[in-house]
Amino acid sequence: MNITSLNLGITSPTSLILICIVALIIFGPKKLPQFGRAIGNTIRELRQATEKDTSDIDETDSNPKR
Repeated sequence: MNITSLNLGITSPTSLILICIVALIIFGPKKLPQFGRAIGNTIRELRQATEKDTSDIDETDSNPKR
C-alpha cells in the first residue's frame, strides 16, 4: 500500500489548513516540530517494514519448497 493511495478524507486545501491550525492550537508552536518529526519517523519505519515484508514474500515465491 502506498501512503499516497491512503484516503484520509482530506479533500481540499481548506481542510488541510484547518487541520494545521487545530494542531497548532492544541500542541503549540514549540511542540509542533517535535510532533511532526515523530510522525515522519513513524511513517518512515512503517514504509521500511512494509518494503521488507514484500521483499520476504517475493523471495519465498521465487524459491518454492519441494
